[in-house]
Amino acid sequence: MFFIGAVVSNRIGINYGQLGNNLPSPARSIELLKNMNIGRVKLYDADHEILNLLSGTDIDVAITVANDEISGIAASQHLADQWVYEHVIAHYPSTRIRFVLVGNKVFSSISTPEDMQIARVLVRAMRRIKNTIKALGIRNIKIGTPLAMDIMETTTFPPSNGTFKQELQQLMVPLLKYINGTKSFFFINVYPYIEWFESQVWNQTAINLGSALFRSDDESYTDPQSGLEYTNLLDQMLDSVVYAMAKLGYNDVMLAISETGWPHEGESGANRYNAAEYIHNLVRKMTAVPSIGTPARPGVVIPTFIFSMYDENQKFGASTERQWGLFNPDGSPVYEVNITSIV
Repeated sequence: MFFIGAVVSNRIGINYGQLGNNLPSPARSIELLKNMNIGRVKLYDADHEILNLLSGTDIDVAITVANDEISGIAASQHLADQWVYEHVIAHYPSTRIRFVLVGNKVFSSISTPEDMQIARVLVRAMRRIKNTIKALGIRNIKIGTPLAMDIMETTTFPPSNGTFKQELQQLMVPLLKYINGTKSFFFINVYPYIEWFESQVWNQTAINLGSALFRSDDESYTDPQSGLEYTNLLDQMLDSVVYAMAKLGYNDVMLAISETGWPHEGESGANRYNAAEYIHNLVRKMTAVPSIGTPARPGVVIPTFIFSMYDENQKFGASTERQWGLFNPDGSPVYEVNITSIV
């Protein structure tokens, strides 16, 4: 039987993506992670070389089931067993796999029948993966799925107005029921930079840059319905998700941040100074002892993964999409920030 008692750690995590043709080797990358004393790493796949290199370290690992594998696993317990044996059991427990994330932003693209089918069977696939892991006596691996803030209705402020998009609620209820029942986390990608930037472009709201960067001495915001006071944009975004879950009957599902960061080059507000300030203040908040949580969830640990380890020059989209990394291709820091010993 595999069993290791698990406690929710407030050590910071990082996303290790590989969509670049100039990135350091996996061996060099894992050395960088160890030198940073990083607490967690999130992979967008379940790469055997990387998982082998992480063996024997104290780094908690999140691995990912690809979106195009979800339907097959949902339809077949045998395929789920096969995936777990190949990607989990081959490395566990010497590699500290703690999360299996099924898919990535599955609810963000449901415009085609194929995408909608994947979204509909997502929870079934999660359940099959969990069945295999549970049958092996493993109790400390949580199953989740990272979602993006586009699951929310356009107007999510004040936070107490937070509501999931109407067309997603039929998908969200079984997901929340499953996550709640297995005591797992609701993984959400949260980007105050994007919220702030879009508010400048569309002039929908007067979001303060200081709020997006955790400058607590800047103006605060009081939710007129809840009476809770907010000093930063991240808390507002997270609590909008908390209220949205509550409106579907789930008041205490745990949150985890699967991605958050700030671009160091690109469009308005994207520079190294702001990126360093955001990461510094994020880490100080998320690793505080005792835990700070959010106004709606005070004192609660929120596992957090920074996006990202590297700039990835083969990602699609605007140039800013490729400028979120903490490290250059030669392994040197893009900007100076200590993500493990901030006080």
